[in-house]
Amino acid sequence: MNKIPQLIKLLTAIILTIVCVFPLNLGASAANKIANQDTIYQQRTIHNPDGTGKFYMGREIAQVMGYQGASWLERPSRGMEEKSARLVNNLDLKPTDIVADIGAGTGYFSFRIAPLVPEGKVFAVDVQPEMLNFIELNKQEKNIANVEPVLGSIDNPNLPENSVDLVVMVDAYHEFAYPREMMQGIVKALKPGGRTVSIEYRGENPLLPIKGLHKMTQQQVKKEMAAVGLVWKETKDMLPQQHLMVFEKQSQI
Repeated sequence: MNKIPQLIKLLTAIILTIVCVFPLNLGASAANKIANQDTIYQQRTIHNPDGTGKFYMGREIAQVMGYQGASWLERPSRGMEEKSARLVNNLDLKPTDIVADIGAGTGYFSFRIAPLVPEGKVFAVDVQPEMLNFIELNKQEKNIANVEPVLGSIDNPNLPENSVDLVVMVDAYHEFAYPREMMQGIVKALKPGGRTVSIEYRGENPLLPIKGLHKMTQQQVKKEMAAVGLVWKETKDMLPQQHLMVFEKQSQI
């Protein structure tokens, strides 16, 4: 009979140890995660009204253009204004390339790239399901089979590892809510030696009639791509308003 109280005391001590230690460990893990995020991103209450108040590597992240702006993406004048055909023709595509169009929107560029990769495909990635609906409708209307809509998340493109030859981001990167995590996912999706092409309105030109947070300088783009291990290869300034910057994934990454 004397052994029963001792056993109860022992079990109580074990239970209290488990209850006390595990929450502390979980709390520490969560705290570490928050601390890591705080070293990458800073939230500020005073900020540009066109931005989110979230800063990354000295740059405020711009607000996302919603699916309500789909008609602007498909405006008839866009091809002439931005020289869209020239942009696509300077991507140095191979017929077998697997391409990811990140922030594809309505698929404006996805459907222009697709005919140039007849033996490959285009992953049209967007975080807005409504945009993917536009892509599906365009896919049926244009009868283009090698465009595959992909629903990404705000911190992951949701693409298979080592599956993509080329990633294209047209006026999209500056809106990524989690640029570090998204680019890390993109780097994983790239094959060794794969390329990332960043097209952004020139932040060096204050006269461009584009909101400031929706432009980026070459210096800033290079800094942010280097942070995930991408190596700058060249900048093609053959577009009237945008930089076309090419980065490469190193074989050892």
